Amino acid sequence: MNPDREPSRLPLRAGAMLLLAVAIVFIGLGWHSAATSGDDPEQDLKAAQSQVSTTSTATSAASSSPSVSADTPELCVFNAGSVSGLAGDVTDALKAKGFQTAEPGNLTTSSVTENTVFYDDGQKSAADKVAEALGGDASVDPRPSSFTQCSDGIPVIVVTQ
Repeated sequence: MNPDREPSRLPLRAGAMLLLAVAIVFIGLGWHSAATSGDDPEQDLKAAQSQVSTTSTATSAASSSPSVSADTPELCVFNAGSVSGLAGDVTDALKAKGFQTAEPGNLTTSSVTENTVFYDDGQKSAADKVAEALGGDASVDPRPSSFTQCSDGIPVIVVTQ
């Protein structure tokens, strides 16, 4: 080996190690970014605000929905989302459309992730009318046997506006 060439390998090795370390850091950052891509609170807030404006136009368009019959059971509106006062707002909107409503309440659950109208036997058509009055963005599902609140009425679970 030539002694003149030996010192030139050291900077080459150091440069290669530095590039390897930088590559590992960027791979780690990319992995972290991909794993947490849906957890941006600012983005969630902006999405919620855009849904508010969309819902307000959908609510005004839904005001021409068919009239509510007298045999429609009382509605119980529960807020299962993170928007404060959502159940009260939805209750007021449903009252304005002719529905009879109970006092709004809160529901702590992770099993309901979208706006949902639950119904018992014989309440399907009334539940469909409620979902239509909500702008059509609510699912209509049979009431789970474990859901005991609002036993004589139709529960309306709201998560988003």
